[in-house]
Amino acid sequence: MSSILRLAQRATRLLTIGRPQIKKSFTPQIRQFTTTNLLKTGDFEYEDPKSEDEVVNITYVLRDGTERKIRGKVGDNVMFLAHRYDIEMEGACEASLACSTCHVYVDPAFKDKLPEPLEEEDDMLDMAPALKDNSRLGCQIVLSKELDGITVTLPTMTRNFYVDGHVPKPH
Repeated sequence: MSSILRLAQRATRLLTIGRPQIKKSFTPQIRQFTTTNLLKTGDFEYEDPKSEDEVVNITYVLRDGTERKIRGKVGDNVMFLAHRYDIEMEGACEASLACSTCHVYVDPAFKDKLPEPLEEEDDMLDMAPALKDNSRLGCQIVLSKELDGITVTLPTMTRNFYVDGHVPKPH
């Protein structure tokens, strides 16, 4: 007999001591679950492409106007990929759609190749300063082969939770 079942039976006996005996059957439900070894959010972007078929080239235009060309891969998230290469894209909410600090401007040639933004993304973009027609959240852009050659531009400012100029580091 399993220890859980014995404990459940003992608890049932203790609860009925000194009370009228009412016959109830008690069968504890034991649920089994398994875990898998999943990558933490953002870890995928720290892996290099396994083949040239996976490569997706992306250009980040930084706040000072300089360009950083990065070899990403299919499935990379634009925000987490920026973190890997120390590109100053904050992502204060860690891609939970609770802020707009990963706000970027998408090259108009690629704007229609992206899926429509979720309502939650639109809500967060409404809070972003310097919003444009081609504004998107970097955390919601996942690279695909169709996006090979995409350029995203960092806006000159973002709205942050901090008021002292502190820029949090990705976890």
